[in-house]
Amino acid sequence: MNSVQASGWLSAPVSISPQIRSWLLNRGSLTRLIQIRCKNFRVEPVFQSLSTAYEDELPVLGLRKRELAHVREVYLYCGKTPMVFAHSVVARKNLRGAWCRLGNLGNKSLGTMLFTNPVVKRTPLQFKKLNSSHPLFHRACVDLHTTYSNLWARRSLFTLDGQPILVTEVFLPPILDLVL
Repeated sequence: MNSVQASGWLSAPVSISPQIRSWLLNRGSLTRLIQIRCKNFRVEPVFQSLSTAYEDELPVLGLRKRELAHVREVYLYCGKTPMVFAHSVVARKNLRGAWCRLGNLGNKSLGTMLFTNPVVKRTPLQFKKLNSSHPLFHRACVDLHTTYSNLWARRSLFTLDGQPILVTEVFLPPILDLVL
């Protein structure tokens, strides 16, 4: 069993509705997909700091258990409704290199930066149905006034100049109101 399987992240989503499947499997910019379907798109940062990565992120990024990394979390909104919770992690040492502009994004989309740079490479997507036992589930729901039993997430590694950043997108149920 490899580390991806051990962490519960899958190479394909299983037992999933066709509506959410379309969102999860699309390899293009999620930011762009939402912008096309939403007049009032915005990025709302909720956390950005040096922190430790989650247990299932460590092997993907080659980080040690207490090693600090740059963590950024934002909501992607359509109007007043959050559609996606996005969580990115990059090793601290890579903030001086390829990802040096990451700390200055503010309310700009990381996705725009990733998908407009032709030298950025992306690994295959991984998928997981998160529940309350996963820390990202809690992070995605902490600022919302609704409770969910589970949420689908996808993640992939992007590399620039050989330096990786892990981007995880947690899909909130209102995204299904946007026709894909």
